[in-house]
Parts: sequence; C-alpha cells; structure tokens
Amino acid sequence: MSVSEPAGEAGYLKPQGSLKPANAAVALIVDEVGQYLVQLRDAKPTIFFPSHWGCFGGAVEPDETDEQCLARELQEEIDLDLRGCAVRHFTTFTFDFGFAGGPVIHRAFYEVRVVASSLARLKLAEGQAMQLFPGPRLLAMQVVPYDRFAIWMHCYRTELSA
Repeated sequence: MSVSEPAGEAGYLKPQGSLKPANAAVALIVDEVGQYLVQLRDAKPTIFFPSHWGCFGGAVEPDETDEQCLARELQEEIDLDLRGCAVRHFTTFTFDFGFAGGPVIHRAFYEVRVVASSLARLKLAEGQAMQLFPGPRLLAMQVVPYDRFAIWMHCYRTELSA
C-alpha cells in the first residue's frame, strides 16, 4: 500500500478525463419525519464522486438563477415539481479552483420539504438508485463530501445554533 492510495481504494475516484467545475444548485430533500432523499450517483469516472450517495441537483446553465436550476434539475432527474414543495435556501459553499487554473464556483443548497406520498410518485432518470435515509445513517455512508457536510449541518442545525 502506498501513502497516496489508502487500503481498499482502487483509484475509482481518479478522474478519467477533464472535470469541469461549475456553479450548482442542489436539494436537501427531506420528508415529514426528517429523512433525506438522495441518489446513488452513476459509476462513470467522468463525473465528480462516482458511485457515491449525493444530493439531487446540478450545474447552473448560463442566464439561469440557482432557483431556476434547482427546479429544472429536480424535474429532469426525478420528475419533482417544486411548485408543490416548501423550498428555502439553506447554505452556499464556495470553491476556488484557481490552483488548477479554474474558476471560483459555488454550490447552493436548498431545503426541499416533500411529503412521503409525493415521493412515491417520483421517477429516477439519473443515477443508479434513490432512497430515503435518516440523517445519522446517511452520514455513516459513502456520500459526496460537500453534500455530506451540508447534510451534517442541516441534520444538526439546532445543536449548531445553541
């Protein structure tokens, strides 16, 4: 085992091509008992964090607001119409890719409250699977790191404000 490759890691995280960091809007989709709906990302080595659980959402298109992006992505990925959901901005992370000649980008997280009966009608159009998990269980799984941090902040927000 080398220092750069921990035990059990077979290089599946190493990009197989050029990744393009971009602004993104994503959803912390939460049901009425506080479980999070997440997707198991595709196993493609051409995306960030393949085969990890993560939030639904995606890249902001030119001339699109974060809110418009969120609505479009959720409609495309799981056929969720946000007009029937309680949506509010939760937090935004900023990433500086200047070290690699890239831009400064943001990832805006929105809390999307959905009732379980609505979740049963969703259709997965991107990713390997989607599933509801309680926050603590999800945080113990293989989750996209920045999504994990946002989920952790959301899951424990009352303790953070004390």
